[in-house]
Amino acid sequence: MHVVIDTDTAGDDVVALLLALKTPWVTVEGVTINCGNVAFDFQVENALKTIDVAGRAGAVPVYPGARAPLLRDWVSADYVHGKDGMGEAFFPPVSQRPERENAVPFLLRTARQYSGDLVVVAQAPLTNLALAVRQDPAFASHVKELWVMGGSLSGLGNVAPLSEYNFYVDPEAAAIVFGAGFNLYMVGWDVALEAAVLTEEELQRIEAMNTPLSQFFLATQAKVLEFNRTQSIAGTTHPDALTMALALDRRLLRESRDYFVAIETRGEFTRGTSVVDRLGVWRQKPNSHVVTQVDRDRFHALLLRLLEEGATRLPEPR
Repeated sequence: MHVVIDTDTAGDDVVALLLALKTPWVTVEGVTINCGNVAFDFQVENALKTIDVAGRAGAVPVYPGARAPLLRDWVSADYVHGKDGMGEAFFPPVSQRPERENAVPFLLRTARQYSGDLVVVAQAPLTNLALAVRQDPAFASHVKELWVMGGSLSGLGNVAPLSEYNFYVDPEAAAIVFGAGFNLYMVGWDVALEAAVLTEEELQRIEAMNTPLSQFFLATQAKVLEFNRTQSIAGTTHPDALTMALALDRRLLRESRDYFVAIETRGEFTRGTSVVDRLGVWRQKPNSHVVTQVDRDRFHALLLRLLEEGATRLPEPR
């Protein structure tokens, strides 16, 4: 499987990267960086560090992309992930350096090279992908599947009452991507809260593993765990890892429904809200496979195996 990961590397993005990098039959063609969770240069370094920890240093290129949303001022989430995005571990830089080529031409070039076979996992605001669509409207037709962590089917937000962070940061970009004709799977924040919270008991099990990956995991999730406790969430949250796992293992997907999804760009209180037309009242052709149910137990077992054994052991799709 040929995969590109578009990320704002912090916290759970790291876990998602590890899932792909530690699955032998997945070829990560590149990691593209988009403005999001923390200061941009930290995001670049965090991707490089994760590649190094996965034992893939120099084998997976990292391409810096959009440093700001299309029209809006950037909104940080460092209050969730720590200033560095890695639980304030402040890891020193690794030897691998980012590529000079920008993320957008890399995305266009790679989509053409692997036309019909490329899977893109987007776990950041969608600025890079929107810019790619604007430069080449055929971009979407070259991508086999686009898995997007963002939005919410139920309307539950995490940065505003009805808005999930990735879409809130750059709603115009999200609107462009959802209107571009991708074979798009949306994994919302509400689904993640149901299936992708590692409990305190599971975190104790991870601590007892005492493996290189479990130690790295605990360090990078320290600030997220601290923040979640203030939000009455008892554990660490892993929406990006869930999105990646679904892209790699379709057995995790119990149900998805095809809906037309609009992104609010003008609302005073609803910036970036994903408006899912479950009633069909707009009579628009569905533009998204909206994930509604996943296999929570299988997902948790996958994460724990990765951290304990250093590999996912996922079977290659036929």
